[in-house]
Parts: sequence; structure tokens; C-alpha cells
Amino acid sequence: MKPTLGQYLASIRQDRKMSLRQVEEASSKEVSNAYLSQLETGKIAQPSPNVLNTLSEIYGIDYVQLMELAGYLSPSAAREATQRHGRLATFAEHNLTPDEEGELMKYLQFLRMKKPP
Repeated sequence: MKPTLGQYLASIRQDRKMSLRQVEEASSKEVSNAYLSQLETGKIAQPSPNVLNTLSEIYGIDYVQLMELAGYLSPSAAREATQRHGRLATFAEHNLTPDEEGELMKYLQFLRMKKPP
């Protein structure tokens, strides 16, 4: 199962060891911590392209991938359906299916939730 935009953003934020408030500050309050929380929990599924651009810059991630996850763009025609872009770096050489990638993302979130700060 392919991760949702919210799951992906939550995973990246946690990987960067940033709190919701730190992201808000880094965005010069363009993205409030409450708004980001709603994005991560799926209450907001399609934020504006400007918000996605801001988050891509803060996190250092691909803006086009965020646009795809938000449903603004269809996956790149240049990419083969079996190739994954932006997957976990550890598995970069593996040709993971969308289901495998989604399960890895869920497991990573599980591990991060149970790990003491």
C-alpha cells in the first residue's frame, strides 16, 4: 500500500527530528503546527502547492513527489511503474512494490512511536 501524503510528511518530519512547532517556525509561520498536524493525520488531503513547496524546501525533499502524493500530478511517465522514487534510502537498490513500500513506512512509524525520545 502506497503511503499517503500525510504518512509521508509525518515520516519525513520525524526523520528530520523536527517538532510541529519547529516546522512552523522554519516556514515563517506559513504552515502552522495545527495545519501540519491535520495534514499528517489525513484530515487535509490536498494542501495548496505553495504549502507543499514550503515543506519540500524545509525537509529537503522532492517537490514533484509531494505534488504526486497530493494528487496534483500523475506519476512521471518517464519513470517505469516498477521503479520507486523517493523510497527509503536503505532499500534504494531494491525494486519495492507499492505495497512493500507502504508496509515499510508503517513499520518505520511503529518503531519511531515506541522508541523513547
